[in-house]
Amino acid sequence: MTQDELKALVGQAATAYVEPGSIIGVGTGSTVNCFIDALAKMPVPIKAAVSSSHASTERMRALGIEVLDANQVESLAVYIDGADEIDHAGHMIKGGGAALTREKIVADIAARFVCIADESKLVTTLGRFPLPIEVIPMAAAQIARRVRALGGEPALRAGVVTDNGGQIIDVRGLAITDPAAMEREINQWPGVVSVGIFARNKADLCLLGTAQGVRTLTF
Repeated sequence: MTQDELKALVGQAATAYVEPGSIIGVGTGSTVNCFIDALAKMPVPIKAAVSSSHASTERMRALGIEVLDANQVESLAVYIDGADEIDHAGHMIKGGGAALTREKIVADIAARFVCIADESKLVTTLGRFPLPIEVIPMAAAQIARRVRALGGEPALRAGVVTDNGGQIIDVRGLAITDPAAMEREINQWPGVVSVGIFARNKADLCLLGTAQGVRTLTF
């Protein structure tokens, strides 16, 4: 199966974790786009969604799905989103689409995080995929210096401005053996909006697309 076919497979499978008539959280990215398309075809629709990006909001509204602001809800039953990497404990690297901060906000409101990904995203140790850090622009050089002190190789993502007006620094060369500790460390640096390690808001479940079908991992 191609990667696109695997994404479509897990996107469809994720609808089984959506309660008709509920308000859910919806993430960002190509795999999530497959989920949004499947969501719009559910026989009994959801009530509404909270979205982590302008792109997902536009896609859902175009398909007739109501999108609410995060401030309009107290809780979400489930959050469906992809990952750039996920380990065997449910920790993830996210932010390849530059929506990491809003993804964390929506994930924090949800009672359950269901990750949808193809099998290439499953790793033993996070860090093969460059770690995104959203930063306030005036802090970019200082954050880059701090990253180098950790042994990483930072690079400003050229031409990218987040939905929050921030910049993205991508960090290569890190082996993230303690995701929770590194998340706490980087998040406390002045000028960091959010780091793309999802340890505090890790996945509860992962639907992994494989050539043999959907593999379900629980954490």
